[in-house]
Amino acid sequence: MFIQTEATPNPATLKFIPGKAVLADGTADFRSKGDATKSPLATRLFDISGVNGVFLGSDFISVTKGDVEWQHLKPMVLGAIMEHYVSGAPPSQTEGANDETAGSFDPADASTVATIKELLETRVRPAVAQDGGDITFSGFRDGIVYLHMRGACAGCPSSTATLRHGIENLLKHFCPDVQGVEAV
Repeated sequence: MFIQTEATPNPATLKFIPGKAVLADGTADFRSKGDATKSPLATRLFDISGVNGVFLGSDFISVTKGDVEWQHLKPMVLGAIMEHYVSGAPPSQTEGANDETAGSFDPADASTVATIKELLETRVRPAVAQDGGDITFSGFRDGIVYLHMRGACAGCPSSTATLRHGIENLLKHFCPDVQGVEAV
């Protein structure tokens, strides 16, 4: 088994591509070992000292580190991923276990929210998945779109620029009711 690695815009996060499906549907974001109880893969990764976050996508695993250097951590992460796939256990017992897409909004804004969600699904989420992350809809109130940043996007130094210059401009262009975008 050959596992590719890719850098992400977040220096604390690496993207691991096992060449096999990770999740068939949705994504899963784990910020602690306690959150990962339904994911044998994430639990195995949290057993490695220095792993602070695990994000599972359709065909990749993003791992966020603490104060340890990647040169020391990366071989252990690669070994844990390989051991997991050799074991035959599923990466997660529930697909897309913590996808958040419903969000809160005024029912009068349903048409605007539908457009926002479609833009997020078709244009934004595929682009940020390339960088090992995900962005999900959290709410829309008073012209402000609230988004939840996950995986490599959470805590990324360039996430503010992505929100302001990329996502906000896109949403404003297609949805005149959108006045701004904020991360939750």
